[in-house]
Amino acid sequence: MSEIISYYNQFDEWGRLEREPIEYQVNWYYIKKYLPQTGTILDNGAGPGKYSMELAKEGYHVTLADLTPRLVDIAKNKAIELNLKNQFNDLLVADARDLNMLGDEQFDASLMLGPMYHLQDEMDRIKAMNELKRVTKKEGVVFVAFMSRVRHIFTSLLHPENWKPNNSVDAINRFSENGCFNHSDKGRFTDAYYFNIEEIKPFMESYSFESLELLGSNVGAILNKDSWDYWKAKGEEDKVIKLIIDKATDPYILGISTHLLYIGRRK
Repeated sequence: MSEIISYYNQFDEWGRLEREPIEYQVNWYYIKKYLPQTGTILDNGAGPGKYSMELAKEGYHVTLADLTPRLVDIAKNKAIELNLKNQFNDLLVADARDLNMLGDEQFDASLMLGPMYHLQDEMDRIKAMNELKRVTKKEGVVFVAFMSRVRHIFTSLLHPENWKPNNSVDAINRFSENGCFNHSDKGRFTDAYYFNIEEIKPFMESYSFESLELLGSNVGAILNKDSWDYWKAKGEEDKVIKLIIDKATDPYILGISTHLLYIGRRK
């Protein structure tokens, strides 16, 4: 956990979502589609609170939780800056594996858009899922982000020197088997766990969630700057974004996306 805190102490997570706006727009479209009209929302592993602020603007009562104290402080300042402080029930430094400060069935919906990236140990993933289930009301909706193993295999093949030790086929094959990636270059993305796409729904359903959607959050990342410049010049950028949003749930293109969003309802 100290490595994760150290990484996010120096990484601009708010800026990442500004630099990758399509991922945010896709996620937000589907989050809004499935949220209850009103209620209390947990943003678990919220980082600096990009989604939390939008939830607060929509009138929800939000509890923000993140492992990194610096990011929680940024979120507190953002809430004040945006005049949203009264919409927050709490902003907590907390580990997704242990939400003991939160009550059973406390939330009408829960977001967990980061923790599953970082939990390489199976028991840690089990703890995080049990906590997510515990704090979410029955019939409550959950939004959980995962990283795609197959996409990272091809990312490694495309850019091997950027993803050491996946700069050999033997290492990529080992990663393909266990899903664990430990970056050789210090200061890059933390040790991480990547799911096989076909495992995500069964995994979530084993914790008594009914699957509603599984979508690719950043399928649009395959378009490079020249592609976006072309569509902007034609005045069709908004149409492209709508097309990407519409196609995000197509199961045949999920492997294109590095980040996946699972949406389910607690039974």
